[in-house]
Amino acid sequence: MNNGARPTLTDLTAFLAVAENRSFSKAAGALGLSRSSLSHAIAALERRLGARLLNRTTRSVAPTEAGERLLGRLKPVLQDLDQAIDAVADDGGHPGGTLRINAAEEPMRLLMDQVVSRFVERYPHVSLDLVVDGTLVDIVEQGFDAGIRLAESVPKDMIAVPFGADFRFLAVAAPSYVKAAGRPKTPEDLRKHRCIRQRLPSGKLYRWEFEKHRQEIAIDVPGVLTLNHTMLTIEAAAKGLGIGYVPEHTVRPWLEDGRLVPLLEDWSPPISGLRLYYSGRRHTPAALRAFIEVVRESS
Repeated sequence: MNNGARPTLTDLTAFLAVAENRSFSKAAGALGLSRSSLSHAIAALERRLGARLLNRTTRSVAPTEAGERLLGRLKPVLQDLDQAIDAVADDGGHPGGTLRINAAEEPMRLLMDQVVSRFVERYPHVSLDLVVDGTLVDIVEQGFDAGIRLAESVPKDMIAVPFGADFRFLAVAAPSYVKAAGRPKTPEDLRKHRCIRQRLPSGKLYRWEFEKHRQEIAIDVPGVLTLNHTMLTIEAAAKGLGIGYVPEHTVRPWLEDGRLVPLLEDWSPPISGLRLYYSGRRHTPAALRAFIEVVRESS
């Protein structure tokens, strides 16, 4: 080791983040640092240890042989440290620290409505960092404690906690559109209608999914309007621009006041709802355990 100086916990945490994320940008985001600050910190750590820890190219970052050895020793040590800190917090009876949660916009709105106020009142020492993201990210790689997604989208190696009731997607249209174009009787009839298509965060167009008597159909619907936001789809459908396909609970006010009417209801059974999910391979922090408790109370 050069000049006798030992690495700090901050230095080692920075190295662990870069090595696990294989990216300075992703690690910087997880740590709340700028990419340049993180790069300087890693360079200083390498000088201090007298060894190159990371191989860097314009497209990738990977640990060197020395970096892999350090990573193998360092990861369990830092995990033990996290557990020790959480144990102290548990003993004090006051979960603390920052809890980072990732969710798409609609689940996050539901979380705000049903959970957040109750949680922050009960656990004032915990800071919530809520990130709205429509893409299905790797929550461990991106430094999140938990995520919220539909049950069918939760990775198999995660622990999932039900959040909210099961729900269904509905095809909806304005009464004026139905009067002019007619009412589809089967999902196949949608091919003759003007539909409001949905673009997923991945960039792909969503195929509308229906089921009846165990018969499943996915339709690549036609349409001249494509949107990537549920409320915009509802508003467009209410203006008579075509048939939309949206979660029933989000469109309920429009259905109740008659601005929209449901279509193909007998082809729209409930699906498994949302799940709060987190890694079972890591120690569960006290703050996350407290959050899960409040989520369960609200479901």
